[in-house]
Amino acid sequence: MRDIFRKLNASRRNLGYLSCGTGNPIDDCWRCDSDWTNNRQRLADCAIGFGRRATGGRGGRVYVVTDSSDDNPANPRPGTLRYAVIQHEPLWIIFKHDMVIALKQQLVMNSYKTIDGRGASVHITGGGCITIHDVNNIIIHGIHIHDCKPVGNAMIRDSPNHVGHWGMSDGDGITIRGSKHIWVDHCSLANCYDGLVDATLASTSITISNNYMTHHNKVMLLGHSDSYVQDKEMQVTVAFNHFGEGLVQRMPRCRHGYFHVVNNDYTHWEMYAVGGSASPTIYSEGNRFLAPNDSNKKEVTKHEDASESEWMHWNWKSEGDLMLNGAYFRQSGAGAVSTYARASSLSARPSHLVGSMTVGAGVLDCKKGSRC
Repeated sequence: MRDIFRKLNASRRNLGYLSCGTGNPIDDCWRCDSDWTNNRQRLADCAIGFGRRATGGRGGRVYVVTDSSDDNPANPRPGTLRYAVIQHEPLWIIFKHDMVIALKQQLVMNSYKTIDGRGASVHITGGGCITIHDVNNIIIHGIHIHDCKPVGNAMIRDSPNHVGHWGMSDGDGITIRGSKHIWVDHCSLANCYDGLVDATLASTSITISNNYMTHHNKVMLLGHSDSYVQDKEMQVTVAFNHFGEGLVQRMPRCRHGYFHVVNNDYTHWEMYAVGGSASPTIYSEGNRFLAPNDSNKKEVTKHEDASESEWMHWNWKSEGDLMLNGAYFRQSGAGAVSTYARASSLSARPSHLVGSMTVGAGVLDCKKGSRC
């Protein structure tokens, strides 16, 4: 096992100089450009998967966050991140300098916003954290999100002309509810109270890509509950992420909808990697799964809350996955071509290329005048 880890880590170090030309279609779209600071909005043309139509703040003005405070969620000051994300107009939000934004309450976003952390080290932590609720066209890129805790029962402004009472949050890093055209890319997420990224309540058209996730139990929930059948239309792409040290389960845990888990690198899990309930369609393609040493934890999959006579009909398929250290994927269902077509969102690359495609997962060190 140590040898396997040593080889994987060595491959990451050797590939570290690469920024483009890796076969990762998102990175190859924009990371070759050393003038990215003047071409920031080009990023919006680089999305793939089910969230590929997420425009974020493309076409809008650039808004520079200069103030890291979050003193008054009901009446945020201009210059703060909270002030920027609630505006009605499309905005491409960037940061003047490194900052840690310790949220007092969940950060409730309005539609057509991009949060772009490139060029600064931006940490979001504290209460909430990011809430994407009944909106559309959101891009979150290049942000550290960690140590988020449940808060609420407070007045929070969600637009320039409306402030309302919000109940308790779950303590997710990113909460997506009833929203569509969402893209979360190149973020580093860890150690939140509930999920790192959770999408529920009929959210769809989502891509979660190039993120580095560590030190967390319930990593990613996609689907509200077994009884919430509106999630049958959910489509989510999980691609090019590195699921790293200290993770336990739900990478992701799916319900009802259609999920493409493609070209991710799984180097740690303590219970299982990919699971679900309520008959989701899961298409696992071109991933690299490194099982833990524990002989009882080799299975990648977990069929939740159902007997084998039930889950054997769920459509779960592994194709081209690389299984290491005894990892195995328990497939199920008849798998009609049309069913998996609804769970296919991009062309997978061979699993032996996962190392080069995910070496830059997480927040990038982007310097003005050079490639990220």
